[in-house]
Amino acid sequence: MNDVNFRQLGAILSSEAATATPNVLRGAGIGGDDGQPLVAQILSVLRRRKWLIFGVMAAAVALGLLVTMLMTPLYTARSTLEIERENGNFIEVEGVQPKSNLVDQEFYETQYGLLKSRALGERVAQNLKLMDSRSFFDSMDSAEASKYFDGALPKPGPAMRQSRIREAGTLLLNKLTVKPSRQSRLVEIFFSSPDPALSKRVVEAWSAAFVQTTLDRKYDATSYARRFLDERLTQLRARIDESERKVVAYATREGIVNLPSSVPSTGGGQVSGERSLVADDLANLNRELANATAARVLAESRVASKGGEVTEAIENPAIATLRERRAVLAADYAKMMVQFEPQYPPAEALQTQIQQLDRSISREESRITGTLRQTYTASVARERELQRKVGQLKQGVLDLQRTSIEYNIYQRDADTNRQLYDALLQRYKEIGVAGGVGVNNIAVVDPADLPIKPSSPRLVLNLALSLLLGALAGIGLAFALEQIDQGISDPSEVEKNLGLPLLGTVPKGTSGDVHEDLADRKSAVAEAYVSIQTSLGFATDHGIPRSLAVTSSRASEGKSTTAFALASSIARSKRSVLLVDADMRSPSVHHLLEIKNQTGLSNFLSGSDDVSHSIYPTALPTMSVMTAGPMPPSSPELLASERFDRFIELMLTKFDHVVIDGPPVMGLADSPLICNKVEGAVFVMESHGTQKSMARVAIERLRAANAPMMGVVLTKFDAKRSHYGYGYDYGYTYGDKNAAKA
Repeated sequence: MNDVNFRQLGAILSSEAATATPNVLRGAGIGGDDGQPLVAQILSVLRRRKWLIFGVMAAAVALGLLVTMLMTPLYTARSTLEIERENGNFIEVEGVQPKSNLVDQEFYETQYGLLKSRALGERVAQNLKLMDSRSFFDSMDSAEASKYFDGALPKPGPAMRQSRIREAGTLLLNKLTVKPSRQSRLVEIFFSSPDPALSKRVVEAWSAAFVQTTLDRKYDATSYARRFLDERLTQLRARIDESERKVVAYATREGIVNLPSSVPSTGGGQVSGERSLVADDLANLNRELANATAARVLAESRVASKGGEVTEAIENPAIATLRERRAVLAADYAKMMVQFEPQYPPAEALQTQIQQLDRSISREESRITGTLRQTYTASVARERELQRKVGQLKQGVLDLQRTSIEYNIYQRDADTNRQLYDALLQRYKEIGVAGGVGVNNIAVVDPADLPIKPSSPRLVLNLALSLLLGALAGIGLAFALEQIDQGISDPSEVEKNLGLPLLGTVPKGTSGDVHEDLADRKSAVAEAYVSIQTSLGFATDHGIPRSLAVTSSRASEGKSTTAFALASSIARSKRSVLLVDADMRSPSVHHLLEIKNQTGLSNFLSGSDDVSHSIYPTALPTMSVMTAGPMPPSSPELLASERFDRFIELMLTKFDHVVIDGPPVMGLADSPLICNKVEGAVFVMESHGTQKSMARVAIERLRAANAPMMGVVLTKFDAKRSHYGYGYDYGYTYGDKNAAKA
């Protein structure tokens, strides 16, 4: 064996030693293994520790029953109120604040706070005279009763009376509950006490006091608003008279005449609703100046054009006729020049006619050009005159603006005062009407009834809570006992704990013999391996890896069965496959197929090139098997040699796929060497048995050897022992009525 292979073997062994130590510590609970999440173990704990949980629940129920029997019965009265949205904005002047929504949560939260206010509680206590009742303080379990009473009589004095009122209001608030109904304007009031009649009286008095308090607050606000608006209206009337006098006096003095208008004036600085005559004249002349400028530019462009290129020259019928005749004569002259000289008399006659026509055309174009020049001169003169007039009007507008500044100030002041006066006058009238009506936004929908049955203690509810708390305590205690379980009990844990995808889950066989289950094509085990083959079909761009190694962390996890089942499943898909037993330390494939293990893989790796005697056929036409052969002195040395690479290449020329049953990973260097040479490696793990820490160590060893890991196959899975206990074997028994019943 060359030096490179020995160095590779040494690196794998050193990687195992370096990786095994921390992972073993984590598996022992020292290295901080995160373990199985508690939520995923709930159903498993309920099933495994059910008697412990039932015992804790029974004790909790007994304790809850005892506490319930010792509690004082309380009677609860209920009343329902409807709270309408208030519209109390007496001065409706637009400002920067946004308008309130019809369903104003802030308003209703304020009403709920007012319902539980201390002032309202003290008012109810005074209305019912509860502050002078010793029995009320005793029934409410007040610790201050002896402080306020001498026997059954209250202590005299205004300060003592005020203290009793405050304490009685506090006792009422402690037993009062306000419960708003969601998405509605209804609110319920609950009061609980040992006396049902007292509960009814308190709820009724509380509702009535809240309604009366709202009316009083609204009446006080209305009265204040009427007084305030009356004073403001008197002031505004005087200000309107004064401001209007200033407007008229200033306009008369400065000679400002404005006409009413529905559109604000564009000049003169006038206010909206008025316009000045000077501004209107300026706007009209400015439009005429624009039209004159456009006419002058058009005339100038025509004058600048050549005589024959202007529109008038092109469209003139006389010029068009002359040009047409000239074109005919020019054509005749050109034909004559082909045969004769220019001195030819007919040619000279044609030339003379052409020259006469050119002179006629020039005269017509000169006449048109003169007309255009006259038009241009007139346009320039009109434009200059309009510019002079516009300049004069601009000066007039500027003078008007200077004199209208103070006028506008007076006018705006008058308009503002008039608008405020009209708005306040309208609101004053509305308040006068509303104040006389006295509409309240609070209404009692359901008055309080005399409670017949106690509201607490509620035996059923207390027992249910005791049962729930007992169940939680029992589950928590069971969790503490279940933390020592480090096996994979749920397929969803595979990828989270091992970092590899789950290729499939193989359930436990029903017959007790896994090979018998594999022979039955409809069994759950056979269906599971078909599903695993399908998952492997998506592992590469060409489908199932051509060379595939199957290994596990320890022995007896089902890796040999998995290798055999995958090879059989591939063979049934009409592809040739070779199953190779590479576990030369403890071969098992020849036992599965009941063949001899005289020659096999070890012979080829030792130097024999004849593999025909080591390959055995099977019951499937496209499946063959190669046994492990005699046990060599050192299987890692054989697997690290170049002959193992040659073996895989040779077998892939004879078969479509090569499935290798490798030895376990832990403690051996064989599987990392094998998995480094193949296209894909499958890790087999026994559910409920193999420790997660051991599986992590094995996978880390394979990754250190650069093994192309395809995923994990979870074998011997028992759905009843999983954390959820259902759902994982449904797909394998779908359509099988007998299996579904079982």
